[in-house]
Amino acid sequence: MEDINPRNINSFMKLVAEAVNPVIVTHAKPDGDAIGSSVAMYHFLRMTGKDNVRIILNDRYPDYLDFITEGIPEEHLMTNDRHPLLSKNAILGSDLIICLDFHAFHRTKNLEPYLVESRAVKILIDHHLNPERELYEVSFSKTDISSTSELVYQIFMRTDVISGDAGKIPAKASLAIMAGMTTDTNNFGNSVYPSTLTMASELLRAGVDRDMILQKINQEHSESRLRLKGFMLKDLMKITKDGVAYMVLDKKAQYGYKMQEGDTEGFVNEPLSIGKVRMSIFAREESGEVRISIRSKRGTSANRCAKLFFNGGGHENAAGGKLHLPIDQVEEYIQKHTHIYMTEYEK
Repeated sequence: MEDINPRNINSFMKLVAEAVNPVIVTHAKPDGDAIGSSVAMYHFLRMTGKDNVRIILNDRYPDYLDFITEGIPEEHLMTNDRHPLLSKNAILGSDLIICLDFHAFHRTKNLEPYLVESRAVKILIDHHLNPERELYEVSFSKTDISSTSELVYQIFMRTDVISGDAGKIPAKASLAIMAGMTTDTNNFGNSVYPSTLTMASELLRAGVDRDMILQKINQEHSESRLRLKGFMLKDLMKITKDGVAYMVLDKKAQYGYKMQEGDTEGFVNEPLSIGKVRMSIFAREESGEVRISIRSKRGTSANRCAKLFFNGGGHENAAGGKLHLPIDQVEEYIQKHTHIYMTEYEK
């Protein structure tokens, strides 16, 4: 049964109406869709009279997304790494928790214990596979959609307060939705559906400044980020005979280029512009693990590869995972296991 139905919409609005201390949470290392959908929900709840709504993050989002959160007071948007006690108390003191852009509690990292302990009613809004529906009073889960931001938009449009008129959505929420969708689709480069274009058109008609969004997302990065991108494509990118491009970035290079969280966003997509490349993998050394991002062209499953060999998963052509290996062993691991995958699973 389609999750976006009158019964679920009515339940969602009833729970919102009854809530006194609503909290919004999203996954760790929040990207544009996580921040866009969270901020959109924040402004929607504020419009319905919830002045005490708060967004609780595990850690901070990249600086280039600051324009989405502009105007939100610090006490309404806090991170667990900076304010662990306040974050914990906010979640445990909440009576409604809206979980956005993740399918399982562990994706919130250090917020997971608080979510497990909390007795609050929980609502899920997410576009990833295999949601843990049993944890939620109401769940909106849809995989054939561009982003959680678009899913949030579709929910808003079906509420009585919006009634199908995008012009009634708060302007800051509309901006956040458009920004979240833009980043998750790589500016309409992947995971685009007819509903995505319809939403974009309706938001533009409602007054969203897409040119400003594109400028903030694409044209206000640091010089070191561009130089890092050049280094990775020139010196780190390798392509196997199976059509797999990969880049392995160690901590030394990250420090050398003064890399900030979010600086490598989108880099994994670049090798897919090469005709012979069917899959692109970006491995980044972090504390205690190596973070993996996988993108693929239509007909090759990034999700299946991530599940089989990289302890992860995701969407058909956009997935992620992690490895617990020394960084100097990662290249050999990628070469070996992508060869197995491309020759035995993607014939």
